[in-house]
Amino acid sequence: MRQDNTTNDKTGELITGSEALMRALQLEGVKTIFGYPGGSIMPVYDALYDYTRGEKKAFDHVLVRHEQGATHAAEGYARVSGQVGVCIVTSGPGATNTLTGVADAMLDSTPIVVIAGQVPVSSLGTDFFQEVDLVGVAQPISKWSYQIRRAEDVAWAVSRAFFIARSGRPGPVVLDFPKNAQTQKVEFRPEKVDFVRSYVPYPKLDQEAVQAAADLINNARKPLALVGQGVELGNAQEELVALLEKADIPAGRTMLGLSALPSTHPLNVGMLGMHGNYAVNLKEQECDVLIAVGMRFSDRVTGSLKTYAKQAKVIHLDIDKSEINKNVKADVAVVADCKESLPAITKLLKKNDHTEWRESFRPLHEKERVKVIEPAIHPTEGPLLMGEVVNAVAEATKGDAVLVTDVGQNQLFATRYFKYPRHRSLCTSGGLGTMGYGMPAAIGATFGAPDRTVVCFMGDGGFQMCIEELGTIMEQQAPVKMILLNNNYLGNVRQWQDMFWNRRKSFTRMMNPCYELIAQGYGIPYVAVTERNELPAAVAKMLATPGPFIMECAILEDDDVLPMTPPGSSVDDMKLEV
Repeated sequence: MRQDNTTNDKTGELITGSEALMRALQLEGVKTIFGYPGGSIMPVYDALYDYTRGEKKAFDHVLVRHEQGATHAAEGYARVSGQVGVCIVTSGPGATNTLTGVADAMLDSTPIVVIAGQVPVSSLGTDFFQEVDLVGVAQPISKWSYQIRRAEDVAWAVSRAFFIARSGRPGPVVLDFPKNAQTQKVEFRPEKVDFVRSYVPYPKLDQEAVQAAADLINNARKPLALVGQGVELGNAQEELVALLEKADIPAGRTMLGLSALPSTHPLNVGMLGMHGNYAVNLKEQECDVLIAVGMRFSDRVTGSLKTYAKQAKVIHLDIDKSEINKNVKADVAVVADCKESLPAITKLLKKNDHTEWRESFRPLHEKERVKVIEPAIHPTEGPLLMGEVVNAVAEATKGDAVLVTDVGQNQLFATRYFKYPRHRSLCTSGGLGTMGYGMPAAIGATFGAPDRTVVCFMGDGGFQMCIEELGTIMEQQAPVKMILLNNNYLGNVRQWQDMFWNRRKSFTRMMNPCYELIAQGYGIPYVAVTERNELPAAVAKMLATPGPFIMECAILEDDDVLPMTPPGSSVDDMKLEV
């Protein structure tokens, strides 16, 4: 029995469950669908045909080349647009191919809805062709998974799915759609779910916690804010800046939270984490009040929990109560939407000045600049480095582009050296670390932010993991500017092997194809950069060429990402050199 609050009209016409799905998606404001057809989803695709052309046209459908690519494209779309990403696939392998993207979206709080075909209800449990218990498999890695067994439940299930996916802490929802429900006839009644029993997406703000947080901040001598993606998800960027500026608090940003605070803001003190900036990581061990906003104290941020910020009082602002005290004990927990909690705290803050504390970051910034940053982005000799390529693209785009990365050294160099003057400017796989994420996510980003340049940095390993999506880029002429950082290695694993495994490079060197011929086969413009003096012209050509482009850069094979906190070490054990 349904336990939701729903509203619906009392009139309807007799249509199929597949047609009902189209209408329900329209009601949710869906404009773009990423997908791949197959036997068990064919009735839906037949209905979709009319909704992508003619008078009924409501959607753009993007035919991906692999179902995993559909989920990552939906993620990229969601991350830059702030809307729910949607993909439609068939049953069996089609559905299981989406699971990596579902898990990725779950860990990174990305709102997507995956709609998968399923064998008829009468055939469930018989090992029918391409039958998989998708609900059972997806349940642990999704925010909600549900099987629509009757056409009459389509409108309700879709509305509930979108409500759950986009509300509170966002996340992925999986709808399993048996074929009989797709073909059954139903009197369509639009429904709107805005309440689910036992689901509280927006906890009530506790004023006592707000007061306690304000008191700690007002009395702090060395406050430090840690800004996570929750600020972006809650659209609370302005509220964050107001709090930081009133209390004069320096702020570090997690990788996923990099564009929540402009790179150029004077209170921005860098990126947190294993490969973040030197000063902010060391100062976490010196601050007296730590204000975490919309972040989950990932192990890649904290290093060893045994030594992490033991001297500090911790204020944790998060919409998800399960994150409180999960990794780091909070002295004050403010469980609410940061769009509401940040201004409530700011209202109680005194205008403050922490100039001396902020100035203490400068010598550490300078040490990193001299030892790491300048050699990485302005080398004068030797092979090309990843940092200088990223810096060249960042400078040429004036930081106005959307940055998409794959996973590995390309991700770490790109996120470190790109610029983020605008919100929602980064798509990268954080919690799951999914190689192959970059290319399809970049496709989704071009549909989610069609007015912005989308640049995608990939290593030679990740590029090949979803290389088939070049077909999608070719067909759509998606204007993805692909920067292939080719060092002939699985670079991040190679770096760890060199640092922690006695340089035993076990199966990390790669034999690579001729990427120029691959680009030619897909009809995508291409340029190779092998010398430093070729880089500016190549970047300019890439950005000036309409549509997609591949720029392959031959990178120093043992280029290492620094600084680095060794795994399991204290956050202030960060190394500036190998």
